[in-house]
Amino acid sequence: MRPEDFPVNVVLRTGVKVAQLIVGVPGAGGVPLRWLICNAYPEFDASGQLQQVVVCFTDCTALKRAKQRLQKSEKRLRLALRGSTDAHWDYDLVTREIYYSERWWSMLGYHPGEVPADETLWLALAHPEDQEAVMAFMRELFARRFDTYSIEFRLRHRDGHYVPVLSRGFVLRDNHGKPLRISGTNTDLTERKQAEHRVYQAAYFDYLTGLPNRRLLAEELDKALARSARTGEQGALLLLDLDNFKLVNDTLGHELGDALLCQVSERLRLVLRHSDGLARLGGDEFVIVLEQLGSSVREAVRETGHVVDKLLASLEQPYHLGGRMILSTPSIGIVLFDGTTAEVDALLKQADMAMYQAKADGRHTARFFDPGMQAAADRQAALETALRGGLAAHQFVLYCQPQFNRQGSLVGAEALVRWRREGGELVGPAEFIGLAEASGLIGPLGQHVLDAGCRALARWQGDPVLGRLKLAVNVSAHQLRSAAFARQVDEILAQTGAPPQKLCLELTESVFAEDAAGIIARMHALRARGIGFSLDDFGTGFSSLSYLKRFPLTALKIDRSFVHDVHIDPDAGPIVEAIIALARTLKLDIVAEGVEHEAQRSFLIEGGCSTFQGYLLGMPVPIEEFEHLYSAHGLGHA
Repeated sequence: MRPEDFPVNVVLRTGVKVAQLIVGVPGAGGVPLRWLICNAYPEFDASGQLQQVVVCFTDCTALKRAKQRLQKSEKRLRLALRGSTDAHWDYDLVTREIYYSERWWSMLGYHPGEVPADETLWLALAHPEDQEAVMAFMRELFARRFDTYSIEFRLRHRDGHYVPVLSRGFVLRDNHGKPLRISGTNTDLTERKQAEHRVYQAAYFDYLTGLPNRRLLAEELDKALARSARTGEQGALLLLDLDNFKLVNDTLGHELGDALLCQVSERLRLVLRHSDGLARLGGDEFVIVLEQLGSSVREAVRETGHVVDKLLASLEQPYHLGGRMILSTPSIGIVLFDGTTAEVDALLKQADMAMYQAKADGRHTARFFDPGMQAAADRQAALETALRGGLAAHQFVLYCQPQFNRQGSLVGAEALVRWRREGGELVGPAEFIGLAEASGLIGPLGQHVLDAGCRALARWQGDPVLGRLKLAVNVSAHQLRSAAFARQVDEILAQTGAPPQKLCLELTESVFAEDAAGIIARMHALRARGIGFSLDDFGTGFSSLSYLKRFPLTALKIDRSFVHDVHIDPDAGPIVEAIIALARTLKLDIVAEGVEHEAQRSFLIEGGCSTFQGYLLGMPVPIEEFEHLYSAHGLGHA
């Protein structure tokens, strides 16, 4: 027996029938400590004097160790619950006793005992929308024999807001499946729900305007098509694009551009009905989905027209951005749907074509899609495919048109590209240059023409006539935007052996709307190698004196639209004379293109023009024919 287990004083008073003590007894030979219950029974004589004590010992080691394990388990559970963010609760269905932990109360902002803690508390605090689901779940819990459960719902916080919780637990049942006890935990899902909401917002909503993005639009539009097919009601998809938005971004900055987009989205919200769909497709494009426009196309067109009128009237009002008043107008493309005629992607493409038609018709207007637009789009897609194949098959050939001076001597030529399609059909540049620019093929096409032109210059070096000529080759703004353009020209010159001083690159005035600083730097690098630059179609675009001073040009070309009426229109003559005078002032060569009549040529000579190009002097011909005609050994050289 351990000393601490032995009583210091045991006083057995008269009337005490038994004394009980639990003692620990060390085992022998390393045997673990044993626990005993010591019961003492005193016996007294007739006078009440203690005669003897009967002592019995009972081994209670198993009971003592079970109690110790239970205490450890309770301590472990208590520490685990204290460190957990979950709220424990327990409900004894037999005694109707219910227990809510402190965490359970604090999760909802209450102090323990502040409100009655009975089995009806959950239902009383549950969100009205969740009460029926909770009741149905409890009925199923009592009716079905499953031991674990999990359910999400919302409980009202003390301050009035609702806390999303996940309740999970265990059901103790008797042998017949009747539930006896339910015990579990409630987990606060607020942070998880907020994170899910942020992910959802990022995936389905535009960060700038808060409107649905393309992904959510596709899902909602798909549902709208299904509803339209089911009800037979017409719907409409409107694609709205802001006119000249790029100009706002470039001149006022992206911050004010973003502010404009936000104001546009707010105006759209105010004009549209709550049931109308609104999304930002990207950039300055917005999509509107109208439903329930009637069962006939005529009715749908009329109802859509009313909405469009409101949209145009709202968006044409001035915007106040950063202390400035800005005017911005939209172009709108419209396509009707009845749920059976098109899919989401097809509708968006059709609305896009209608929107571009609205821009082509003067902007700040709306146009409905019609099948003719789709047919044109199909033809364009087929032409683009053929264009790619033509480049790969080397179907693009070089033509040359001669250029003559005032005395009629051949001084140069312009390289022109033609597309000789399979079967021998010859296609002019008006049919494919625009498509090449739109499809991104203008780069490889331009490089092909430049390479062919330089190979021609290399061949001409040994000819007394052709060797004197300068060859003008058109390059696009797309090519000049490339930082590698100067290096590409150098590589072509090195590979072909063409003399750089005989090469003149012709630019259109569209380069003035691009990255002027970068383009000017590339032009200076090429000028240092002897390559010249001519500005084509002068007077029809963005040119100004400040631009002409900055760009290292060597020549100006008078556009054929001015040359055409120079001998008959009294207004055209002064314009041409002014261009010639400007070129002289800037010490630039001047080339007039589109000379078709002798009267035009005479007027230009009198005005001081130095070089001429046009059908009067020479038609564009294949480069092989040009070389045969104008070489020193040709039959008709000048």
